[in-house]
Amino acid sequence: MKDADKAMNANDNSYTAQQIQVLEGLEAVRKRPSMYIGSTSERGLHHILYEVIDNSVDEALNGFCTRIDVVLREDGSVSCEDDGRGIPVGIHPRFGVSAVEVALTKLHAGSKFGTGGYKVSGGLHGVGVSVVNALSEWLEVRIKQDGGIYYAKFERGKTVVPLERIGDTDETGTYIRFMPDKEIFDTVEFDFDVVAQRLRELAYLNSGLELNLYEEKTGRSVQYKFDGGLVEFVKALNKNKTVLHPEPVYAKISRNNIDLEFAFQYNDSYAENIYSFANTIRTIEGGTHEAGFKTALTRAVNDMSRKCGALKEGDANLAGEDIREGIVAVLHVKLQDPQFEGQTKTKLGNSEVAGAVQTMVTEFLTDYFEHNPNLVKTIAQKAVLAARAREAARQARELTKRKGSLDITALPGKLTDCTSRNPAECELFLVEGDSAGGSAKLARDREFQAILPLRGKILNVEKARPEKALGHEEIRSLITAIGTGFGEDFDITKARYHKIIIMTDADVDGSHIRTLLLTFFFRYMPGLIDEGYLYIAEPPLYLVKRGRSEVYLYSDEELKEYLAGIQGSNYTIQRYKGLGEMDPEQLWETTMNPQTRTLRRVKIVDDMLSDEIFTILMGSKVEPRRQFIEENAHLVKNLDTIG
Repeated sequence: MKDADKAMNANDNSYTAQQIQVLEGLEAVRKRPSMYIGSTSERGLHHILYEVIDNSVDEALNGFCTRIDVVLREDGSVSCEDDGRGIPVGIHPRFGVSAVEVALTKLHAGSKFGTGGYKVSGGLHGVGVSVVNALSEWLEVRIKQDGGIYYAKFERGKTVVPLERIGDTDETGTYIRFMPDKEIFDTVEFDFDVVAQRLRELAYLNSGLELNLYEEKTGRSVQYKFDGGLVEFVKALNKNKTVLHPEPVYAKISRNNIDLEFAFQYNDSYAENIYSFANTIRTIEGGTHEAGFKTALTRAVNDMSRKCGALKEGDANLAGEDIREGIVAVLHVKLQDPQFEGQTKTKLGNSEVAGAVQTMVTEFLTDYFEHNPNLVKTIAQKAVLAARAREAARQARELTKRKGSLDITALPGKLTDCTSRNPAECELFLVEGDSAGGSAKLARDREFQAILPLRGKILNVEKARPEKALGHEEIRSLITAIGTGFGEDFDITKARYHKIIIMTDADVDGSHIRTLLLTFFFRYMPGLIDEGYLYIAEPPLYLVKRGRSEVYLYSDEELKEYLAGIQGSNYTIQRYKGLGEMDPEQLWETTMNPQTRTLRRVKIVDDMLSDEIFTILMGSKVEPRRQFIEENAHLVKNLDTIG
């Protein structure tokens, strides 16, 4: 495990209490939890679960585990069970208590600091399970090892039931169940979809490993097991896209104690999607392994493009970003001593990995491309088009910058700005049409609320190159008004508003416009979503009047339930077909007043699934879209209020 789980002698598979090393105690964890898990928000909550799961995966990485079961319990606790070797149950020679208790109550106690133990693991910090224990109301552990079943229980990091043998078994493994501490976390409710995403990633990265997730409250369950590994992963990511070559390029190489595995396949889109991992940990911010891969790909494509004639003498080399247009790649390195930047492990920092990965990828691709010259030509041709489009996009980007810096009121979208210049308190409403825009301008609080009416439906950026998107006036208005730039120029610190609110009609057209805007933000400004700046307003669908009483209702279900409770009463129903039908006072009261409105913050629960859905709904292929609608139509209770 991450703290003390499973160290083995360098010459055999033994794993004993003597191998557990202790660096310091748990005193600071509860006082400063964010130092150890990043935050006490929903992200931090899930992080402590991942620490437990990653320990079980470490057993699989080293060949001792074939199945992991995660259960979201009805009482709010969560459990993780594996069929690995089990945390050592012997007495620790220094502390005189079981190694299990040392692992769970001592910070930096683990088998991952020495030269024995694990060959590779998800993290060598040694703070995982002990921190989980410290930040839990209670935690219980059950170990199957050496013919026995052992049990211990802890409360907020303190032992309340010392390890004891409670039965016999021929099996091995570790079971941990814990209740997150409400005194520590902002929320203690685990999100099924968030956990499922992590388990799916792990199943792809560990071919043959079975991972199961079950939620007691709802009965939902998923099972993941992918024998095809990274190749199957890439194919799944490209499932609804038009690929440029039938099979992914795949390699698995080991050198200098670094295991490298990668797969990639090109499609006809304009996006670059590289998913990198180190010891199964998703490195969202990339790192040295990803840098080495990109450099090698650029060099190999340029070299072979000249050899096969795709690039002529005198032609400039293709830029890396142009070569990567349309690529879907998964990169996974395993190494003994990964250096992650921060305990939350989002970027790999080992300097030696960049050169090692670059060398391995370059050698492999040079040989591969020599045997597959047509693939090189395909990549080069796409890159040449990408280079031309990039230059056009640069020019359009410069135009957008100039317009933004000169006169923001001259934008085609007719931005009506707020008077405050403090982005933290400013809101930008993206409103459908001039009629709704007029009502919103009259309804707003001019101190902190800005209005940008959008004329008609914006361009579907899923089907358009960046330079075409930037040539669209409404999109240029959006980019300039928000102020962050986009793509490689995106800078979240330049955001002029910390709330960007999509406010469209509650009908089919409004739903379509909302989806177009969400597609734009997901593809061009995902940082706004990551920072929690993007919201969707919920305007009412009905107004029911009974004498002097007025009640706003937001769905057909709410209307039906309300009417059932006032049978026999005299009432009138007004259905709002659009925001423009409300007078400013009604729009303010229901949709814009921070004290009474309902906003839904947009967040990316599963970026891979989000990519797939946007591709299906807004991409070029009709059949996947038809199939998606047919499969999900039964979930839609009110077509006018699809969110």
